[in-house]
Amino acid sequence: MTYGLSTTLDRPFDDTVTAVREALAGEGFGVVSEIDMQATLRTKLGVETDPYLILGACNPAYAHRSLQADPSIGLLLPCNVVIRRADTGTVVEMINPQMLVDVTDNLDMQPIAQAVSDKLAAAMHTLNSTA
Repeated sequence: MTYGLSTTLDRPFDDTVTAVREALAGEGFGVVSEIDMQATLRTKLGVETDPYLILGACNPAYAHRSLQADPSIGLLLPCNVVIRRADTGTVVEMINPQMLVDVTDNLDMQPIAQAVSDKLAAAMHTLNSTA
């Protein structure tokens, strides 16, 4: 099992960030955290890197169901989405929620992980169809 979905888009980084936010919102996800790795590495280490953003995406209904199935699942939430610049374009990577089942070995997570996987795949499809 791969641990993420990935696509490379031929569009500028900032436009991709906006498109990712919109695609996630269209599937019921909000962005609850944002880590600008480029700024963090510049500030903490004085290192210059290409743009690299980690968004913590959360669908509240599925997060609630997940927490009911396994209160410790918060260690693996929210769903991370990486947007980074590469030589070939702007890469978007989304975590594969099926890993929640593998990591927790909790079969109650299976239907939740499948539903979230379907929604993230739909968001990825939206990104690819509007590229």
